[in-house]
Amino acid sequence: MFKLAEVCYEYPGGRLALDKVSLQVAHGEWLAVLGANGSGKSTLARHLNGLLRAKSGQVWVGGRLVEEYSNTQELHRLVGIVFQNPDNQIVGNSVEEDVAFGLENLGVPRAEMRRRIGQALELVGLAGREKVDPAALSGGQKQRLAIAGALAMQPAALLLDEATSMLDPVGCAEVLQVLQGLHAQGLTIVMITHNMSEVLAADRALVMAGGRLRLEASPQELFTHTEDLARWHIELPAVTQLGNLLGAPGCLSLEQLLDCLDKEAV
Repeated sequence: MFKLAEVCYEYPGGRLALDKVSLQVAHGEWLAVLGANGSGKSTLARHLNGLLRAKSGQVWVGGRLVEEYSNTQELHRLVGIVFQNPDNQIVGNSVEEDVAFGLENLGVPRAEMRRRIGQALELVGLAGREKVDPAALSGGQKQRLAIAGALAMQPAALLLDEATSMLDPVGCAEVLQVLQGLHAQGLTIVMITHNMSEVLAADRALVMAGGRLRLEASPQELFTHTEDLARWHIELPAVTQLGNLLGAPGCLSLEQLLDCLDKEAV
């Protein structure tokens, strides 16, 4: 679905945000990209749907070079993106108006538009709330609405750029549950995050620091690189930190921790 070869990007003022980044993301894969603030992970995401263009190197999306797409609108239909603050992504006066916004800009026929809106809202668990004012939604519901707006465009991939960082634990769990359902249906997902607890559902995880890819591993393997992660300013989940203190390293959930402690007690 995505391929980057030796991609470099420099912001005005000379700060190198991406330094010879090469990677591939397969169709249907869920990739988690972790990194502290300033690591380059959000800059990477913006190269995957053409919001930024590489200073050097090449980017392929859907088997084509980014430069080969006739316009950015075509590329944005192929790759949907959901940003950090859900309030900044809402443009409609009702849930259905918000999902319809992008479709109207594309000139999608009314009957097809209604079908897509209904399907997208069903996928994110907001069916039946079409007439609700988005301002009345919770943070998690707003972010699910943003995902619905992206899904209505029928993308082949979905990028999430710190999409849960402003949500409480309940809202975060809501969004992750929706993503797991979409992934099960074959949608390619690239999730940019700094939260280690969000990567467990992913197929693969990458760690960025200083504009470079520093580590590639399965989510389970990632938790064993404690010294490297600390050097790159990435915190382990609280349950893993507690397990390390209690002599039960590598626990990824509370259930695993309790099970390890029970075995030690025996």
